[in-house]
Amino acid sequence: MAASRFLSIPYLFLRSSTAGGALVAGLVQTFVFARILSPELFSIFILVGTLGVTLWLFDLGMAKILFVRTRDWHLAGRKGTIVAEQSGAVAILYTLLALAISAGVFAVFAALPGASAMNALELSLFFLFTALNLVWFVLRNLSVAIDEFITFETLEVIRRASHMAVMLAMLIGLPLLAFLVIANVIWALLFAISARRLAAHGALTLGFVEFPARLKRFFRDNRQEVLRTGTYGINEFYIYNFPYAVVPAMFGLGAPTIILDTTFKVFRGATLLYSAGCDLAVPRQTRAFAEKDQSNLILSTLMAAGLCSLPALILCGLLIFAAEPFFALLLGKAATMPPEATPLLIVLLLANMVQTVANFLLVHTGFFRDIARLAIAVSVAMTLATAAAIWAGCDFLGFLKVYTGVYVGSAALYLLLAVAGPIRAARTG
Repeated sequence: MAASRFLSIPYLFLRSSTAGGALVAGLVQTFVFARILSPELFSIFILVGTLGVTLWLFDLGMAKILFVRTRDWHLAGRKGTIVAEQSGAVAILYTLLALAISAGVFAVFAALPGASAMNALELSLFFLFTALNLVWFVLRNLSVAIDEFITFETLEVIRRASHMAVMLAMLIGLPLLAFLVIANVIWALLFAISARRLAAHGALTLGFVEFPARLKRFFRDNRQEVLRTGTYGINEFYIYNFPYAVVPAMFGLGAPTIILDTTFKVFRGATLLYSAGCDLAVPRQTRAFAEKDQSNLILSTLMAAGLCSLPALILCGLLIFAAEPFFALLLGKAATMPPEATPLLIVLLLANMVQTVANFLLVHTGFFRDIARLAIAVSVAMTLATAAAIWAGCDFLGFLKVYTGVYVGSAALYLLLAVAGPIRAARTG
């Protein structure tokens, strides 16, 4: 069985493929949009898409609470009927949230002076396309919790390939609206397949009539954890996305916003690659933590770090030796990436690797209170440092340097917290 081996080779192959596909998909999106949209409209799509993607990256932690609860009953060899019902309620909540905000995006843009209903519809459907990752995130966590990760990653390969194929079709004439409709239909089909499989394994129970009561019970049973993961999620949302408010406001739309988004696509795209390496270690880490097997916990965490170092080295090598032609090909005439941004991006990639490894261990072993406190501290530091940079009259690159410095400090703190938290707690006796 894949879950019983220290490293599942099929899972390694599939998870690496989907993580690489995630990074490529982000770059493909930039490549296509830079050629079919004006720089200003491209900037607006970036901001709308950022809002949607953020819901997936930081879902206020409820998916991770469900992972911990589902993993507990799965490792104990029991059935978790109540947890399965609550998982279904959270999945429905996130679906409704994505649909509601998408409708709100349409209403806002349709009400703007000189706006067209078509542009408003395209922006709302693009938001939905990115926001539905939030629901997929819940299904991923449940699948990993019951050791059904290979099946899920197979579906993820299909999703990535389908979405990229339809996206690239816009270069040969497929209308933007058609792409958005097809992409969201693909989402719906994959949700149905994944939800059915999880239900068959007792990990998900959907019920629209019972949804409010089950959601209420989830919040009642996990009040403290939701508060902590919510605090963590809100602050993580802020840390990774406040530059999208600062840069347009201080340096304008167009090139500055496009350069920021391209930098963060590589930076946050690397998180998806690192997450692949960390995901491979999660089943073994959670077993070791439950059994208080510190040596196995350390070994599996080092394995995650080693797997993460491979994409980190590749990306850093690409940036060191081929940054200029790479970004020129990616952005075309939409913007020019300044050479000074490359070393900053390399530092961000390395710090992100450290933070992702530590963060995965903390989250999947339930150290929600500790990461919530640290996230608050980092948010405050980011705010104060940004305010100082603006007061000092820093340009865009100066702001990016400040952001990088604070982020490096936060990565070091996450590493220390992982050692003092789950690794120390896994000692026997």
